[in-house]
Amino acid sequence: MKLGRPLGSLSCSLALAVAVTGCASSGAVPRPFPGAPRPPSATPAPPDAPAASSATAPAPAAIVRDALGLLGTPYRDGGDTPAGFDCSGFTRYVFGLSSIPLPRAVHDQFRVGTSLALTHSQPGDLIFFTTVAPGASHVGVVLDEDRFIHAPSTSGVVRIESFTQPYWRRRVVGVRRIP
Repeated sequence: MKLGRPLGSLSCSLALAVAVTGCASSGAVPRPFPGAPRPPSATPAPPDAPAASSATAPAPAAIVRDALGLLGTPYRDGGDTPAGFDCSGFTRYVFGLSSIPLPRAVHDQFRVGTSLALTHSQPGDLIFFTTVAPGASHVGVVLDEDRFIHAPSTSGVVRIESFTQPYWRRRVVGVRRIP
């Protein structure tokens, strides 16, 4: 049965490269990511909303607002701009909007700030997961008592998920509060 035009070797290579990319720290895609949940009921700030200065909003509130403003941004391996993000590029960009520098790689972000128990996490904290290798290999921003926002994988977009879902709950390796 003929299914359509055959793929050339370049197209196959490109398709394979896209299929195996993942978070910047490892180059692999965690499997299986749960399906994308619906966006929150509150309308997030638009992506072009200016970042609040520390004089007008506390850093955690600004971080959460800026992260929500990027919902739907496509995943891009090595991406660290609104044109596309990987997980650590997303967190670095969002914190940078509040003039808070973060290292580029997940494992380096896992070494900064103050370590917290998950039960003490607050909006704007970083939450880390082990997905493709032992230790921290994926990162997102805590939104509330059970949700986080992140740039998940090659086929995904910046989205909100619950870290109480079984997939994420068993992979949490830590929470860090960045001063």
